Amino acid sequence: MASSMKSLFSDHSRYVESFRRFLDNSTEHQCMKQFMDEKLPGIIASIGDTKSEIKILSIGGGAGEIDLHILSKVQAQYPGVSINNEVVEPTAEQITKYKELVAKTSNLENIKFTWHKETSSEYQNRMMEKKELPKWDFIHMIQVLYYVKDIPATLKFFHSLLATSAKILITLVSGTSGWDKLWKKYGSHLPRDDPCQYITSSDLMQMLDKLGIKYECYDCLSTMDISDCFIDGNENGDLLWDFLTETFNFSTTAPPDLKAEIMKDLQEPEFSVKKEGKVLFNNSLSFIVVEA
Repeated sequence: MASSMKSLFSDHSRYVESFRRFLDNSTEHQCMKQFMDEKLPGIIASIGDTKSEIKILSIGGGAGEIDLHILSKVQAQYPGVSINNEVVEPTAEQITKYKELVAKTSNLENIKFTWHKETSSEYQNRMMEKKELPKWDFIHMIQVLYYVKDIPATLKFFHSLLATSAKILITLVSGTSGWDKLWKKYGSHLPRDDPCQYITSSDLMQMLDKLGIKYECYDCLSTMDISDCFIDGNENGDLLWDFLTETFNFSTTAPPDLKAEIMKDLQEPEFSVKKEGKVLFNNSLSFIVVEA
């Protein structure tokens, strides 16, 4: 019997809600902030040397929470230096949330914010029409490359925008994460009419090696509590199922044998750990720092 599964991206509000549940149930943002606190100061230590203005480009800045954390580290490294922060973000609601966050955050006086409602590909096309490409001191692409069609071309393009001593910070799920196993095993059984690519840090490093671009990779352990996925009819669990499989209403539309197989696998050690009665999916992240 054919299933009626369709991509989660076909219902924007359902996608936004499932993503919110993912953030609520995972240590994703804590993991990112830990990396920003411990490693970022060293990474940005020379991006603004002798510059009167530091230019930062945020690709897929979302609602701005991680962006502002990054900016606070740049401010601490270069007190009083002007920062020009441009944000490329395709979702209007996210830009609105970002602007609201900026409005209620203090100590941003030396930062100029500009928002562009567009995808990274649209930004790339717009820049290519210019006679001279802009140069940036720091570019970050956090959990963005899944939505890019031609990743090597995108990497090459953004690398060409780096000023002297500049860096790109790319965040993706790790090649050692549960996502890698889930996508490899079940990707062909899930709806593929969405804009998302299955890419992990392992794939990205192979691409960078082929392009001859220098980088360093840092891994950070992150988990997602998926215990509710094993409670029949649990709303939180159903939304997490949608996020895990990128499938709209996966719980009710998936073929029962497929759901049962994934459900069994998600409890196996290569996907998750069981701790204090909870099932914690391996959501480990990689932070890849690309050199100019």
